[in-house]
Amino acid sequence: MQRPVLTFSRNVFLPLTTVCRNRCGYCSFRTPVQEGCIMAQKEVEQTLRHGALMRCTEALFTFGEHPEEEPGFNAYLRRIGYATILDYCKAMCTRSIAYGILPHTNAGILTYEEMKQLQPVNASMGLMLETTADIPAHTTSPGKDPEVRISMIEDAGKLRIPFTTGLLLGIGETRADREDSLFAIRDIHRRYGHIQEVILQNFCPKPGTQMAAFHVPTTEEIGTTIRMARDILQNDIAIQIAPNLIDASLLIDCGVDDLGGVSPLTIDYVNPEHPWPAIDDLKKIVGNNTLRERLCIYPQFIEKGWYHPDLQPLINRLAQTIKAGSS
Repeated sequence: MQRPVLTFSRNVFLPLTTVCRNRCGYCSFRTPVQEGCIMAQKEVEQTLRHGALMRCTEALFTFGEHPEEEPGFNAYLRRIGYATILDYCKAMCTRSIAYGILPHTNAGILTYEEMKQLQPVNASMGLMLETTADIPAHTTSPGKDPEVRISMIEDAGKLRIPFTTGLLLGIGETRADREDSLFAIRDIHRRYGHIQEVILQNFCPKPGTQMAAFHVPTTEEIGTTIRMARDILQNDIAIQIAPNLIDASLLIDCGVDDLGGVSPLTIDYVNPEHPWPAIDDLKKIVGNNTLRERLCIYPQFIEKGWYHPDLQPLINRLAQTIKAGSS
């Protein structure tokens, strides 16, 4: 009997800015506009260079949603020679490709045209749905409107962008809300076929936030949601959990396919108090199952050619490198 395969991506995490228009009740990632609020190109390139030496294949570019809406931010952008954060992101994605690492951008709400602009320099993109429920944690966060997020995920499908989405568990939603969110993702994928993975991420309370004392989802709750997702979602969608946020070894048998992006170099800037496990620790987590490295664009989308032609040489080279390393 063939052992189940669990995958992961070796990445570097690059938060180009933590300035954000949203004010989520659980977030400590967001910071105010101030000196140093934009990651310097020198630091980006140093991270990419070291990441390439450590055989990283994915550059996860993130930034706070619509930071230009925050007073004073544009002055810092102009100082580094860019008109928009999207222009800066595209330039850094281009540098990532030059270093031999495939970009994956998760930048909050983007329009169809903005995603189209980034598409030539991204192998995949993402946006967490989080929940379809109207919850207090999102009251002051216009970008967390479920309809807005669903619309962007659909636009990514229209553009044939291999896409990551997911649920944030424990932020005030009910079990019925989780089910509704999974059905929403299923229906989008049925129409466009572009969702490659769904992250089921447990909420982690942060000191100093509105939800610092909020209930934390139990391992049993997470397991129930994983099984629900496996029943609802199509078989070609991978179910991912974060091995730095929960004891993943207890959840593998619930239907987990993937352990996400794990960095040997950079921290998880969203959850800095939770360090990534080492690659050898991932092997222990999967137990008797098979652990296999992957790219940020899944094999079925490589086969379909759902990427810009300029990315093909790098995708082929990295795919061959991973294949050789696992043989």
